[in-house]
Amino acid sequence: MRLASYNLRGRPGFGAVVGDGIVDLRARLGRFATLLDVFRAQALDEASEATAGVRPELPLAEVELLPPLMAPEKILCVGINYADRGRDYNMSERPEYPSLFYRAPNSLVGHGQNLIRPKISEQLDYEGEIALVIGRECKHVAKEQALAMIAGLTLCNDGSIRDWLRHGRFNVTQGKNFDASGGIGPWIDTDADPAKPLRLLVRKNGEVTQDDTTANMIRSFADLIAYITTFMTLKPGDVVSTGTPVKKGPKTDPPVWLKPGDTIEVECPDIGVLRNSVAAEE
Repeated sequence: MRLASYNLRGRPGFGAVVGDGIVDLRARLGRFATLLDVFRAQALDEASEATAGVRPELPLAEVELLPPLMAPEKILCVGINYADRGRDYNMSERPEYPSLFYRAPNSLVGHGQNLIRPKISEQLDYEGEIALVIGRECKHVAKEQALAMIAGLTLCNDGSIRDWLRHGRFNVTQGKNFDASGGIGPWIDTDADPAKPLRLLVRKNGEVTQDDTTANMIRSFADLIAYITTFMTLKPGDVVSTGTPVKKGPKTDPPVWLKPGDTIEVECPDIGVLRNSVAAEE
């Protein structure tokens, strides 16, 4: 099941994407105002039953897709989590612990919406990632049980304003939270298997710039959930974006940043394609 949130002629809704259409779940699950409410109620089985044998009534092309979960309690992101990624930061050794940081919901836009390059900096960069959506409240989860906490997978463009990443000596919060600097979506796939290697591709203006699989992650999905839940309770609807592979090719000097008109596609064949273009802040 592929679950999405959307606007249709100014009215918010959520539903199941089936082929080129959407089954309107807000109309069928009237006690839930948002898809996040469905996750928090652990009502995915109810959503699945509501779509059984139903033909989609909304053309996918006619809706504006939004971030699948609007304002989850937590959006956690993992840094330096693919083999060789450390070389981008002059790190030769495997990190002892995962690097974690938060993103605010308004820093991420949905599929098809514009990433915004801010007035204050031209250094907008992109990072394609697979993100986990948590389905059960959990704390102190053993690695062997960790994958059972995942309700679905989605895609993330963990966009950054590079020259703002080190404004503070010990954090990256500023550079990771400019409004609309990243993307998430297009939907949550509840059937994608987090236990198998998943291919992750990123294209900039049609050219493949990242291509790897989750088999090359330093810490697996299960490792991350087990680590995070040693100090934090994860709740249904929380999102964990799991890190980005190394970009292909040699580094350029000076670096080439995203500019208005560029398009970034983040793809996992088991999930879908997240596509966003870049616009300048007005």
